[in-house]
Amino acid sequence: MDRDVLIQVTSENVKLVRIENNYSIDKMAEMIGITRKHLLKIEKGKAIANWPITIAICTLFRDSRTLKRVLGGDPLDLIDMSTKYMPIFPQDKTFGGNVLWKNIEEFHGFKLQQNIVTRHFRIIDNENYRLISTSEEDFAMEKWKDISKTVDLVYSKLNVLI
Repeated sequence: MDRDVLIQVTSENVKLVRIENNYSIDKMAEMIGITRKHLLKIEKGKAIANWPITIAICTLFRDSRTLKRVLGGDPLDLIDMSTKYMPIFPQDKTFGGNVLWKNIEEFHGFKLQQNIVTRHFRIIDNENYRLISTSEEDFAMEKWKDISKTVDLVYSKLNVLI
């Protein structure tokens, strides 16, 4: 997910996050460091959060069910992903993408998936651990090819040994 989409989705759902946490407008504005008036504008769709406000919301409300649902994952992971590419090694265990993910390709249990809400990509291994996440389709496809070649090589060597 790129930065602009993350900002837009967070802005569109800030009121739901506030209500989910039972905060008044004044309390929520104070927590994220903006004026009451500015928060009201964001909630009504008359203004959009900037990047620092988006980071504050995602950080303070990382465990929000609303944010996780609309963003398709951990808000801080998406902030990290939108600022740099993540390294390729097993990270968080996932549920395998049964709800918000569409399988693009599958090979020996490894999956290249795209989130149906946020449109970002991830590759998970045969035990459903996330290897990479990115908003860049070209990067996802390049890494998918690399991983597929490596997995194919490993399985070929295993077949020779057996």
